[in-house]
Order: sequence, then structure tokens, then C-alpha cells
Amino acid sequence: MSDAQDAPQIYLITPPEFDLSSFPDTLAACLDHVEVGCVRLALSTKDEQRVAKAADALREVTHARDVALVIDSHVMLVERLGLDGVHLPDGARSVKKSRKTLGDDAIVGSYCTNSRHDGMTAGELGADYVSFGPIGVTPLGDGRQAELALFEWWSLMIEVPVVAEGALDADLIRNLAPHTDFFGIGEEIWAHDAPASALQAFHAAMRG
Repeated sequence: MSDAQDAPQIYLITPPEFDLSSFPDTLAACLDHVEVGCVRLALSTKDEQRVAKAADALREVTHARDVALVIDSHVMLVERLGLDGVHLPDGARSVKKSRKTLGDDAIVGSYCTNSRHDGMTAGELGADYVSFGPIGVTPLGDGRQAELALFEWWSLMIEVPVVAEGALDADLIRNLAPHTDFFGIGEEIWAHDAPASALQAFHAAMRG
């Protein structure tokens, strides 16, 4: 973060699967309770029709509240579905091609696990933000974690906005808040009976 006094924003990540009959209302409640900078549609399915239906439903919710909606991985669906951009899970590898495909106005984000080199390369190639994670301990993935030192260095040296995501809790958020621009929050709240309330608790932790 260029100014450590600026409070980070929430970058909300959808569940990998959700019920279209109820989730848009759940998302709307979250957006109405807490200010959110961006929402990522992160469905695990590769079924284009299911992705399109989900995107249509969530776009109505997010755009009505002036919140950007990006999609995980599917570059070629961004323009077709009227979305604001794409989140790339493969570090810097697809950034240049995706930027050329989507143009200058679209959001292009890059997930770089804990690789400083990939993050810097993604930024140089035109990424609007770089995401590092997981932050907490999780059995998923290959065991790598993005440590506090990475965010401290990034916030001092790099101007490209940075997202901290993955296995977050309130203590981790409080420690990272001075050094990141966004917190990518998803599974941390969707398991709760009241996701909007859980999101409010994380929002409070972001502000100390």
C-alpha cells in the first residue's frame, strides 16, 4: 500500500458452488452491510451455461451497488457477460495476453501465491492488482504461505495494489492491515449462518 494509513478494502470472493435461488440475496446483504471494493465470481464449474447464469445474477447485484465484478480464469467470458475484468490464477503467465484481449479499461488481476518475482512481473505486464496467499495455514495447495514480510516489502517498494487472501482470521487481518490494499475474503464467511455479520467482524478487524 502506498500509504500505510489508508484502510484496506474488502475483495469478496464467491463460494466455488452456490445456489442461484438464494446466494444473490446473501451477496446483496453483504454488500449492503459492509463497503466492498470488488467481487470475484469464483465458481469451480467449467459449465459455461452455469457460469453465465451465475454471472448474470451477480452482475445485477453488484452493478446496482456500483461494485466491480470480475471472473476467475475465464478471460473470454468477460466482455460477453458484461463483467469488469478477470482474475488470473497462474501468476504472470497470462497477464500480457489477457490485457491485450480485454483492453486497457478492464480489470486484470494476478494470483501469485507467495512469489515476489511473479508479482513484480505481473505488475510490469499490466496487472491492475496482484494477489498473494494463502495467508493462514490450510491443507489445500502445496504448503506455501504468503508471509507478513512479503506484504511489508511490497507496500514499501511497489505501487501495484496488493490483495491478501486465503485462510484469513481476525488476528492475521489486524497484522496485515497496514501493509495491504485489499483482503480477499470468501470461504471465511460463507460457512457462517449470517455471512454479512461475519463480514462485518472482519471489516472491524481491518480497522483495528
